Amino acid sequence: MSKLIKAPQRFTHGEWNYSNHANYNSAEKQRASAERLIDESDRLIDETDEATKKTQRDVNKKFEQRLDDVTYWKDELDRKLKDSKDEIEMLLAYKTRLENALEACREPLAIVNQCLNDREGRIGIDLVHDDVEKNLLKEREVIMGVMALLQKTLDQVIEQIRIMRSRRYNLEKDLTDKFGALDIDQDCRNLRDDNSTLQFKGGVAKIETNSVTPEDWQSFSNENILKAERDRKNSADLRAVVDSLLKTTADDMQQQVDDTNLAFSKRIRETDMTKGKLETHLAKVEGQMREMEENIQKLQKGVDDKMGPKKLSETRLDARTNRPNVELCRDPVQYRLIGEVTEINTSIARLQATLAQAQSELKGLIRNQLNLQEDIDIKSQSLNVDDTQCMTLRRSINIKRY
Repeated sequence: MSKLIKAPQRFTHGEWNYSNHANYNSAEKQRASAERLIDESDRLIDETDEATKKTQRDVNKKFEQRLDDVTYWKDELDRKLKDSKDEIEMLLAYKTRLENALEACREPLAIVNQCLNDREGRIGIDLVHDDVEKNLLKEREVIMGVMALLQKTLDQVIEQIRIMRSRRYNLEKDLTDKFGALDIDQDCRNLRDDNSTLQFKGGVAKIETNSVTPEDWQSFSNENILKAERDRKNSADLRAVVDSLLKTTADDMQQQVDDTNLAFSKRIRETDMTKGKLETHLAKVEGQMREMEENIQKLQKGVDDKMGPKKLSETRLDARTNRPNVELCRDPVQYRLIGEVTEINTSIARLQATLAQAQSELKGLIRNQLNLQEDIDIKSQSLNVDDTQCMTLRRSINIKRY
């Protein structure tokens, strides 16, 4: 038991003083350190508070600058988007004009082809490769060339519309992103320390790997604007080409239509004059035929009229052959009767020869009458084709300027 209980340690007075002094010094040092720490803490709090406020002011200033930058590019994009939308609307209107102009070519082309087909109905000598046909062929060539050019330009306008819509999409997407960024940054700028929605978000103090530099950000929108403006200018140039093309092609077609109509008018006038001359000549030939028929009748009557005197002379001569004996004398009567028969036969021969000639002339007149009548019928058919059929169709041609 005596081994388990030990007497408390005894210290000297010096040890006691030393311990008290050591504890005092230690406490004093700790107190001074704590006091310094408190002072340092107050200074640090003030310093960090000021630094935080300064940083927040700088952040807010950066937000303002960023909002100004985003607003600037948003406004630029918005203006360019409006320009692009306006340009697309104008292109669509030009597309409609080209489509209408292209469709309007189909009727004149059909009329040209119908005229060429109808003119195949001309007959005989009038089936000629004349100025009308040459102009019709040229008119068809002009219209088909215009249609090909209009179709090519229409394809270009459609492609330009596609390009402009692509630019519009890029601008709208960029603009949508700008609105989204503005909403986020405006909300961030308006946040304050005492906002009840604030939360700790661990791991957010980092640069996103898919983020871009301000230069890249600015270049992206600037490139969208430059491309949109470039294509808008291309579109405006194309519209100027379309305006010129529509006017030029309409003028070309109208000029050719006028040339063809003029050729038709000349040909119709020429054919009508020729037909009139033929009809006049036919009337003369028919009049001559009537006169020739009367002449033939007179000649035939002249021949017939000689038959009585001939029979009389021959009967007298035959009767005088019966005179008896010496009375069968070659007296003046005998000679005169013989001369009379000869004279009558000569007259009959001459009349018959003239009659044959008259009949031959009549046949020639009849042949010419038939030829003239056939030619007149041909001319009538040509006039019917050119004037009645073709020009009736061509009067409906209306070259519009779209």
